[in-house]
Amino acid sequence: MSISAEPLSGRPYPLTFNHYELLFANTNWHAPFLNSVLLGTAVSVACMICGTFVARSIVALARPGPVVMMAVLPLFVPGLTIGAALFVLLRTVLDLRLGFWSLFIAHMVWAFPFALLLILIVMLRFDRRLIQAAEDLGAKPFRRFMDIELPLLMPGISGAGIFSFLLSFNELLRSTFLRGTETTMPIYNWAMASAQQSQVPIVFSLSTLILLVTLPTMAAIFIFLFARPKS
Repeated sequence: MSISAEPLSGRPYPLTFNHYELLFANTNWHAPFLNSVLLGTAVSVACMICGTFVARSIVALARPGPVVMMAVLPLFVPGLTIGAALFVLLRTVLDLRLGFWSLFIAHMVWAFPFALLLILIVMLRFDRRLIQAAEDLGAKPFRRFMDIELPLLMPGISGAGIFSFLLSFNELLRSTFLRGTETTMPIYNWAMASAQQSQVPIVFSLSTLILLVTLPTMAAIFIFLFARPKS
């Protein structure tokens, strides 16, 4: 559709690159794109760090079930409900000005349960006798974490970071309530598709460019993290 002269008609022909020319001539999407990248990166880093330490604490609990249930509860609540509830709490009750920080909170509420589950699954699978052996050999807690736990947890941590970034980058429902004056790529695309029908083809071109950049990047990250050299 990004190279179709009439993409809204559903016909692939005739082909044209005019939509890409209009996209490059339009600079309105630069700021939303940058906001989404920065927001997704911040959410990704926060989810990796918080998810790792929360998962380590959950494993040490005698009864982790209630804690895990509370942590993943946002997965079972509709996005519009969470967005509206956070808006009422932050704007109406606390009378705070919404912006980038409120978007960060909303995206964290959505992405953190996925990140925690990914890290928790990996943490429950590795042999904790390695930690005990390192402790018997005199390794300090920080050294045990850096030399043993972190390398074993890295697939889960990196997967949590990538997944959190993607969830944040494509989040729309919660963002509409908590954006304030900020605009992200999903909000920008939704606004163009709903209010400016003449610019809908630009959305197709922009989405195609994002895929052409993100898919090879994702593939390279997965190859670097998970590919094993042949012995």
